[in-house]
Amino acid sequence: MSTVIAGLPIVLLIWAMTRRNALPSHIALPMTALLVALIQLFLFQADRALVLANVLSGFLSVLTPISIVAGAILLNRVLHFSGAEAVLSQWLKSISTNKVAQLMIIGWAFAFMLEGASGFGTPAAIAAPILVGLGFPAIPVAMFALVMNSVPVSFGAVGTPIWFGLSGLSLSDSQLMDIAKQTALLNSLAALVIPFIALRFLLPWQEIRQNTGFILLSVLSCTLPYVFFAQWSYEFPALIGGAVGLALNVWLAKKRIGLSVPAEAELLEKAMKTSSVVKVFVPFALLIVILIVTRVPQWGIKDVLNTMLPLWRWQLGAAEFEISQALVLSLNNILGTGVSWQYKSLYVPALIPFLLVVLVCIPLFDMSRALVLTALRDTGQRLLLPMVSLMGALAMVNLMMLGGSQAPMLLLAQAFAGLLGDSWGYAAAILGALGSFFSGSATVSNLTFGGIQLGIAEKVGLPITLVLALQSAGAAMGNMVCINNIIAVSTILGVKNKEGFIIKRTIIPMLAYALVAALFSIVSLLSLN
Repeated sequence: MSTVIAGLPIVLLIWAMTRRNALPSHIALPMTALLVALIQLFLFQADRALVLANVLSGFLSVLTPISIVAGAILLNRVLHFSGAEAVLSQWLKSISTNKVAQLMIIGWAFAFMLEGASGFGTPAAIAAPILVGLGFPAIPVAMFALVMNSVPVSFGAVGTPIWFGLSGLSLSDSQLMDIAKQTALLNSLAALVIPFIALRFLLPWQEIRQNTGFILLSVLSCTLPYVFFAQWSYEFPALIGGAVGLALNVWLAKKRIGLSVPAEAELLEKAMKTSSVVKVFVPFALLIVILIVTRVPQWGIKDVLNTMLPLWRWQLGAAEFEISQALVLSLNNILGTGVSWQYKSLYVPALIPFLLVVLVCIPLFDMSRALVLTALRDTGQRLLLPMVSLMGALAMVNLMMLGGSQAPMLLLAQAFAGLLGDSWGYAAAILGALGSFFSGSATVSNLTFGGIQLGIAEKVGLPITLVLALQSAGAAMGNMVCINNIIAVSTILGVKNKEGFIIKRTIIPMLAYALVAALFSIVSLLSLN
């Protein structure tokens, strides 16, 4: 009965957001959070102060995703109003007028590289507006970007979901490397299917079939170096795979290898001034360089931006507010419950690199004060309702995780395991996806469910590294239906009240990904026997 009650809010949320007259997320998510709070208070007998503290922590936590979205929108608006976006679109058309080529270069290879450098939803935030600028419709682009931003996610932000997401499991480095190898192979196999489904959101099957050769070469140009580097590193597979893939994608498109190019394309493709193209790519180059420099642990800057050495402290009743020397904002012991909140001002990719790159763009593109104010105003107008949605989502996540071993989310996970037993490999990836669906992060999914996956593997006799690889891949595929990511990309594109519509369509490729994961587990287990 506890498990049924635990799952009720999720069922109601999905129903409310995907029915014919769907509720918008800024209504559905806060309502679901309220329902979970009532269940915790009256059925699970949770402490009132603890429930309220988790709600407050969830509300405060919205600062992380909303600041990233704000930074991404502001950069996009600056590029738009400065005319740089138009130049970029013209350059892409000069490489190829073929829609498949444009979609794979930006939505696949470029986003793949951005994910390897940053994570945090940055790839969809940057790639989706570029594609809309090329003339593709906003809602299909949102779905396309979400689905494409799955394969590289397991190694996003310089491998954070692996080396940090699984850090609490006391695994040896050789076990982590084995997980990385299996995850990369599984994701690469899924990549042979996923882009074709994603392209269907924007193009007819006939056009996709005519360009199958380019699509496969585009996929392999990223995934082969991705798998290769995963043999000895779990930090750089996505970053290097994306960089190599982007260069090869542009070359393949220029040579029209595997492409069906219309005859009239000869008239449309014309050379552009190199200086104009270089100038437009300066913001993106800065973005990637700054992200890499600030996220590679060995270079030391990451530690500086995350230092917790105190600068100021204030006592707020039982709670304590602290600002560190790296401007990390912390609120500890909220309402005397031990619940805490933290915001890493310099590490979250909002001030650095988004705002920093925007400040560079203003003189670079010789923007007037009026244009800058227009970009700021346009950015602000897009943020209010998404902020309400995210507050509801993050409060709901905190409440679903409240209760230790009897937390609603953990009860759901245990119910899955109990139903499948030693057949758990078929569904392990689904649990990883569930974690991303709620939390908006593959890293948080691994942190939350990695221990459960490890316990299930030991209990039913499955290989630990295989089950954790399925968890890692599942956390990546969950990006397609993640509420936070859907709200973020919709906000950036100016799409309103379509979250449920998007989920209903992106869940199809996610299930296809899950099928590949299940088949991978079967083959892997057979090879061990």
